[in-house]
Amino acid sequence: MCNTSTLLVVNNSYPGPEIRVHRGDTVFVNVHNRGKYGFTIHWHGVKQPRNPWFDGPEFITQCPIRPRTNFTYKIILSEEIGTLWWHAHSDWTRGSVHGAIVILPAENETYPFPTPDGEQTIILESWYNGNFKKIIDKALAAGTPPPQPDAYAINGHLGDTYGCPTDTIFRMEVDYEKTYLLRIINAAMNEQQFFTIMNHTLTVVAVDASYVRRFKSDYILISPGQTMDVLVSANRNAGQYYMATRPFSDSNVPPVDFITTGIFQYTNFVGGSNASLITLPAMNNTDAMLNFISRIRNTNVTQNPPINVPADTDINRRVFITLAVNDLPCKNSKCVVSDGFAASLNNVSFVYPHIDVLQAYYRNIRGVFAENFPFLPPEFYDFTGNLTGVVSAVEVGTRAICVNYGDAVEIVLQSTQMGAGGSHPIHLHGYSFYWVGAGFGNFNGETDPSTYNLVDPPLMNTIDVPGTGWVAIRFFANNPGVWYMHCHFERHASWGMSTVLIVRNGSTIETSIRPRPSTMPRCHRT
Repeated sequence: MCNTSTLLVVNNSYPGPEIRVHRGDTVFVNVHNRGKYGFTIHWHGVKQPRNPWFDGPEFITQCPIRPRTNFTYKIILSEEIGTLWWHAHSDWTRGSVHGAIVILPAENETYPFPTPDGEQTIILESWYNGNFKKIIDKALAAGTPPPQPDAYAINGHLGDTYGCPTDTIFRMEVDYEKTYLLRIINAAMNEQQFFTIMNHTLTVVAVDASYVRRFKSDYILISPGQTMDVLVSANRNAGQYYMATRPFSDSNVPPVDFITTGIFQYTNFVGGSNASLITLPAMNNTDAMLNFISRIRNTNVTQNPPINVPADTDINRRVFITLAVNDLPCKNSKCVVSDGFAASLNNVSFVYPHIDVLQAYYRNIRGVFAENFPFLPPEFYDFTGNLTGVVSAVEVGTRAICVNYGDAVEIVLQSTQMGAGGSHPIHLHGYSFYWVGAGFGNFNGETDPSTYNLVDPPLMNTIDVPGTGWVAIRFFANNPGVWYMHCHFERHASWGMSTVLIVRNGSTIETSIRPRPSTMPRCHRT
């Protein structure tokens, strides 16, 4: 883990460069591919109104940017505020191709809290001694799970718990009695992460680029894909204090339980830190997970869009989706097992087409995808209970959820104990949705909706579905286009835990997809 690895990175930087903008800006980013294989870039959490062409997921909204070519993305910001991020959206390349998007208040707009004295972006990462694309390509060809990471990193640094040289630890220098805004991004491949700064209180102020009701905590829990804005005051005795991260898991096959460190260092202090002082919840501490996420609530500040949760009487599209890890016959010559890993939504394991779904939809090209994703699972069983004797067949396909512009949509995401069980961070492109409900066990459509929070549910773009439970989300389908929905555990997305949401055009130009740009990368078969 202390080795030097050759990685595909952006502008010779790991993490990649930070993009700093103001709310409501339109940004142009010209991506030159000087690597050896094609890839795309996704602007995670940016809703891109009517502009799916530049959303980025490979073979969903575009084909890859080929080596020795370039492509300019048009990024249209709207209501987002705070912190988002960008990352590659091809195979596992995002492991080394990622960076922060800092969205500052618009002109004449203020923070809904005292302006901090400084800020720091903190990106939590998975470290592999190897090329991310080669790692997943080898695993998929063999039909075996990809390996565990060799370490975790903070801003590209491994810290001092792995026996590596001390120059691999990230240091944040602070002044006494100053307050700092931490912009925390979980860019890890397959791991939710606890994060803390020893002896300091963290105040959460935003999640997924939307302000939340402020609350204090000794730690945060953040899922892959999520972002959190956190205030911390340097109000302790001058010294060096550890910041630390470790994974959380409720799976039967948990990740490696490494603790990675950084230093929260007061200016002009010289001295050491003691690793024995690091305290973080245990990796399997479900109570710590629940205690944290249950406190995330929307806040009615002028800097947030007015809360507009679809009411029960508004909902006209209900989708109930089960999440599962399955197996399928491994048929290629490199297989080392008879049945390889697959993952599914409602027993459909997603297959990427040879051209992007958006182009096929826009041009009415037949045979690329089907508009028949099931709105209910094909069979009902004790999803979170004993599965002895349950045989749940999975099929492969490129099947989309189709709704009309303006529909009021409710999606219930239900974990199952298929495979190793465990949580699933689900990300929906093109939207921020209201997280209205959650629970353990099997969702009950008669009684569980009565527990929904329809008063102040937070706006999210990535939501963690607990390993033995469910979550419910609601939104108005007011952004026409083709939008990817997938698990942000990369191994699950690679195995097919994905689908596509197609929101059909409305009746006006302002409610329809923007015209297809002439500069889109060509697909190999077009």
